[in-house]
Amino acid sequence: MRTLSAVRLAVAALCISSSVQATDAPVRTLGTVTVVGTRPTSLPTQIPTTIEGIDAKQIADAVNATDAEDALKYLPSLLVRKRYIGDYDHAVLASRASGTGNSARSLVYADGILLSNLLGNGASFTPRWGMVTPEEIERVDVLYGPFSAAYPGNSVGAVVDYVTRMPDAFEGHARVSSFGQKFSMYGRDDTYSGYQASASLGDRHEKWSWWVNYNRLDSEGQPLSFANKLVSTTTPAADAIAVTGAVPGKNPRNQDWLLLGTTNQNDIVQDHAKLKVAYDLTTTLRASYVLGFWRNDATRQSEPYLRDAAGNPVYGNLGSSAPLPIAIDGRGYQLLPTDFAPTLTTLEHLIHGFTLKSDARETLAWELAASLYDYGRDEVRAPSVAVSSASMRGAGRITDQHGTGWETFAARATWRPAGLDGAHLVEAGYQLGEYQLRTRVYDTADWINGARGARTSAYDGTTQLHGLYLQDTWRVAQRWRATLGGRFERWRAFDGELASGAASQRFGERSEDYFSPKAALAYQWTDDFTLKASLGRAVRTPTVSELYQGTLVAGQIINNDPNLQPEKSWTAELSAQLDWAMGTARATAFGETTKDALYSQINVAAGGTVQTIQNVDEIRTYGLELAYQVADLGIAGLDVTTSLTYAHSQIEANDAFPASLGKRQPRVPRWRANALATYRIGEKWVTSLGARYSGTQYNTLDNADPNGTSYTGTSNFFVVDARVRYRINEQCTASLGIDNLNNDRYWAFHPYPQRSAMAELSIDF
Repeated sequence: MRTLSAVRLAVAALCISSSVQATDAPVRTLGTVTVVGTRPTSLPTQIPTTIEGIDAKQIADAVNATDAEDALKYLPSLLVRKRYIGDYDHAVLASRASGTGNSARSLVYADGILLSNLLGNGASFTPRWGMVTPEEIERVDVLYGPFSAAYPGNSVGAVVDYVTRMPDAFEGHARVSSFGQKFSMYGRDDTYSGYQASASLGDRHEKWSWWVNYNRLDSEGQPLSFANKLVSTTTPAADAIAVTGAVPGKNPRNQDWLLLGTTNQNDIVQDHAKLKVAYDLTTTLRASYVLGFWRNDATRQSEPYLRDAAGNPVYGNLGSSAPLPIAIDGRGYQLLPTDFAPTLTTLEHLIHGFTLKSDARETLAWELAASLYDYGRDEVRAPSVAVSSASMRGAGRITDQHGTGWETFAARATWRPAGLDGAHLVEAGYQLGEYQLRTRVYDTADWINGARGARTSAYDGTTQLHGLYLQDTWRVAQRWRATLGGRFERWRAFDGELASGAASQRFGERSEDYFSPKAALAYQWTDDFTLKASLGRAVRTPTVSELYQGTLVAGQIINNDPNLQPEKSWTAELSAQLDWAMGTARATAFGETTKDALYSQINVAAGGTVQTIQNVDEIRTYGLELAYQVADLGIAGLDVTTSLTYAHSQIEANDAFPASLGKRQPRVPRWRANALATYRIGEKWVTSLGARYSGTQYNTLDNADPNGTSYTGTSNFFVVDARVRYRINEQCTASLGIDNLNNDRYWAFHPYPQRSAMAELSIDF
């Protein structure tokens, strides 16, 4: 790993210099949603439904935030499946009734630009968290449930809105941090580490304002996968090589298996750069532009536990695509080239966003917004022969997704018929989202840097969603407020094509219409106590990859379905909220019924043997969420935030796979809980202690994987996090943090990080 000694010394020197030269400078503070002068959230705060948030100061004081998604760590009912620092392809968001296998059931935005990857649904389609860095976050807000007509059906779980910094005067920021973890598993004990460095500048001069940011992350993650074989019942082949070192264990179904070695150990370098420019055309009209660049270079390495009689590691039949016969404890096995295959990944993604927006306080306010996310370069290289390291050459495959991406456009307006003090706030808008998936797989003679050879497979497709919405928030009486709205959507799927070798198949265009009504009602019982009720329908349409990313065998499609139906959900919640000078207490009962839920399963009823994306007839979820926040809890400077969620999520009907009937929805635990205590000691010290808990979960629809503490299992967990922050002077702060202080070893298919320490030094001027 690269060191940061020179950078750390430079930042430390700046801190010392600023202490001498600017000790009288005012301390910069940031407000919350309710503070006048902060940039407003794009979420519909006027709708009487559940919205939670956290601001920049709370994040800096209390959260060990190395990635943007860490800001969500302690918010009620949310979980991001982050496997290591910089996890770019599996950090999926889960919500009340949606697990971490359902990435398309939530929406993530930054300054109105879509970060959710709606090209697919699942771990490989994580939001593009890397397009936001922790230091540029001003605030994060979350809308729970599909209760605003302004969002498509992917909002059924939650809508996350990142508001990032835009300066009112000249400001600069620099930060360096380092981190590491001791990782012990299956008899191995290793250390993985990394660093992060960033710098930002911004200013405002008359009508112009601008912000630039650069961030570099160099991170080693722990091994995420393990080569494995079920315990064999066959005798070894005559030419089998006797090996030792395999680790016995139980798989999630409690079957005996052997762990043969580690795979998928990531060593990544990520570069993020962003430019934001805004110009005030008039006193009430602003134009803004965002350009973001994100590059990711990743090497995924493997290391076998297996050793031959001479003590040499055994990777397979080196240089060959043929399996290698081996013998373990008198039983026969075969090592495949894919068992210990490394990969090399290079990604270069661009994001553009443009907004023309009038002052939201105008009687008639309006906004035009457009964004483009482009996979400028997206290449993964892997060997097709057995290799012993990421530097050993040989034949391989190149997967190229250049041309993949999405585009959005929105035109919206708000109208207050009688001005700011009127009884009505009417919203209307039109939205367009288009998502293109372009994937090509090629043979190559040299998997490391060879040219592309023959194309082996391809899958293409485009989905498009047009949305029109109208909703009115009405102050019915002094203590009553209601919202009624509706969303009409036209969904199209077209340009679908699947190719395997010389065979290919094109799919016809589909076009369908949907309507989703929304309603919410609030009653201010007393000045401190409010009752809220919300009801909404959401239609989550199939993604491009669910429709078209498959395989052709003898002219037949075996693992996708271009005729999938959309998920159709009705969601309701009822909340009671108590507000007082020092805090808030909330209880929310929620329920959801989803028809035609999209999951991967075997169609047993039709005699199927291969898992495919299919519609599950019905899933029902109901539960209770409790949230409590209080400042100065009996002790000056002590703030506490806690939440507890109970969710009963069950498969009610599934004709294709009867064994799943009555079973729990995958990756939705019965119980979740978060707690965060922050204690300020004087003006210089801030300490925090956080805890996160998740109950028993399953990966499979039939819940046939009771052993969660195993590779490919999903376990319960309880982890404790700690942080100490010291303000050196008005500009400089130093922080130390530990995540998973109690070193819980827990799983979500892959192992989560074990005890991890981080240190940070920052300067703000």
